[in-house]
Amino acid sequence: MRHRKGNYKLGRRSDHRQAMFRNLLTALFTHERILTTEAKAKAIRGTADEMVTLAKRESLHARRQVLSMIADTTVVGRLFDTIAARFADRSGGYTRIIRVGPRPGDAAPMVFLELVDRAETPADGTKGRDKKRSEKPPKGEAAAPSRRKKKEKAAAASA
Repeated sequence: MRHRKGNYKLGRRSDHRQAMFRNLLTALFTHERILTTEAKAKAIRGTADEMVTLAKRESLHARRQVLSMIADTTVVGRLFDTIAARFADRSGGYTRIIRVGPRPGDAAPMVFLELVDRAETPADGTKGRDKKRSEKPPKGEAAAPSRRKKKEKAAAASA
């Protein structure tokens, strides 16, 4: 009988599943938003909430418990310093799942798993684009040399 064995298996061995969960947690607390499948997001969100709850304690024992799951010390430091401070007045529900749609390859339902109080980017999406557009050289003859000119220069240099 399978009584009390209702966790997410995800078609993986236990060691592979544990490593995948650790990688997902590290990515979540590094970027504060990850794109993953719905099953993986649902499997990891409870552990992510538990890590934030441990970080809110700010004790050495809690830090060691988080380090047993997240091996990157810089991510753990960020979790304890900045992320836990943002959730100090919140008593749970630190993550949210936003459905994106099916993945093109196999139609797996994809979601964004993100922290609730994440700093939002501008809606128009022009955060870093203005700099890139102004730095581009003009098109035409004044632009960078074409492939043909590069090949001619390389042939002249080798001859």
